Amino acid sequence: MAKHNTFGKQGEEIAKLFLEKSGYEILDENWTHKKSEVDLIVYKNRQIIFVEVKTRSGAGFGQPEDFVSLSKQLQMEKAANEYIYLMSHKGEIRFDIISILFSSESVYTLKHIEDAFWPEA
Repeated sequence: MAKHNTFGKQGEEIAKLFLEKSGYEILDENWTHKKSEVDLIVYKNRQIIFVEVKTRSGAGFGQPEDFVSLSKQLQMEKAANEYIYLMSHKGEIRFDIISILFSSESVYTLKHIEDAFWPEA
């Protein structure tokens, strides 16, 4: 596996543990629908939350959350629509970003951005 893929998986595992400790129930990991993927799908307070995890080793080109493009947001919305349909979910949803910025191999800053975006397809 390429180093950046391993690094991304490490970030997703950190995000998952953070969410679990914060009272979220993990419903799915790396859920895909056609060409769309959602890193984590979690549940809390009768709300399904679709989470994009962005991990970076430096902020030289911007913060990790800056790399969630409009295209990625629209892809997540498509996947979310299918997931909601399959689960017959009638409640609220939201889209979050978890940004993880490493300053060394074992030191990082995690930022949980709730309601980070609402794509308009």
